[in-house]
Amino acid sequence: MNPEIRALFPGATAKVYLDVSAVGLVPDPVREAIEDHLRVRQLVGGDKNELWATVAAARKGFAGLINADEDEVAITKNVSEGLNLFGVSLPWRSGDNVVLCPGLEHPNNIFLWYNLRTLHGIEVRTVEPRDGHLPVTSMSDAMDERTRLVTFPSISFAPGFLSDIEGLVSAAREVGALTLVDAAQSIGAVQTDVHALGIDALAVATQKSMMSLYGSGFLYIRREVADGLIPIHIARYGIDLEGAHETAFSEGELRFKAGALRFDLGNYNYLGMAAAGAAIELLNRWGMGAVETHLRSLSAQLAAALLDLGLPVVGGPPGSHLAHIVSVGQSGGGRHYTADDPAMNALHQHLMENGVQHSVRSGVLRLSVGVHNDETDIDRAVELAKRWVRTTGYSRRRA
Repeated sequence: MNPEIRALFPGATAKVYLDVSAVGLVPDPVREAIEDHLRVRQLVGGDKNELWATVAAARKGFAGLINADEDEVAITKNVSEGLNLFGVSLPWRSGDNVVLCPGLEHPNNIFLWYNLRTLHGIEVRTVEPRDGHLPVTSMSDAMDERTRLVTFPSISFAPGFLSDIEGLVSAAREVGALTLVDAAQSIGAVQTDVHALGIDALAVATQKSMMSLYGSGFLYIRREVADGLIPIHIARYGIDLEGAHETAFSEGELRFKAGALRFDLGNYNYLGMAAAGAAIELLNRWGMGAVETHLRSLSAQLAAALLDLGLPVVGGPPGSHLAHIVSVGQSGGGRHYTADDPAMNALHQHLMENGVQHSVRSGVLRLSVGVHNDETDIDRAVELAKRWVRTTGYSRRRA
């Protein structure tokens, strides 16, 4: 990427920041949008029409980012809310089932299905991951004519592999099931065309590769699907008031807004939308094709170099599974912040103490590349890992 892009991220030079899969760095234009919003609130309070325009601009920008129509995008506060709004609004019947792979999911795309089992008597069908990958064949084998929904991450929570979205969508369509994607790790990192992929719904938040704040998100629902849903939660912004004031009410049948707009609730997180709109504008200007190429190139360099040091890179050599997340250790071995392998905990501590910010998730060290990173960051992380290997004799012990 252009060095001018890196210059927009003051935090990029403070340390080697490889942690966008947890929370991304905020660039200067996003900070400026936040300051502008707060300045208006502080000095003049804020005009409601201007606030709505901020939300509309963010919605339009996000729709363009994923090749959706604007009325296919609802405003949410996080991924979990988006997943829940869609999941609980489906017309479940006792005996219907949902298919998922909990071993590769964030817990918030697990809890709600067991809650729906209690509420509606649905069956939760689970499959096991295969070497850190989402197994399309096993997912397909678990589907039948009572499968109402298949849900999966576009990039797994850990170890961070790309899912075969096209294969899963095709399998779901064969049994008449809908698809719901947790896109927390992919939007802002890889190019996404929801219409080309054929997915029915997608939820994302803005604090990771979207370079914005906690507390804001988007829910995409394919228009034909959204128009057939009755939202489980409803508020004024999801109702078609036919031009009347937002506080207007008349008795009679509720008229929902078209598409996913019916899932908008009350007043928005306007600050969050101001920030998200500025970040999305940057992503659209840079082009997601170029962003993805940059991230995948750096992550491939990192994975290959760590493998050369004898470290256990999950998934082995760089391949089609690799996006912007490189994981080191035993996938699934450990807890949220620690690994079962003491050596991996020691490597984690060494990297953190020497200014390489990253996370431990599901027992693996998760190093995730952002648009702000360049080859000097990769070189620094690899050099520190090499120093640790040489000092501890890790490769010789493994041999």
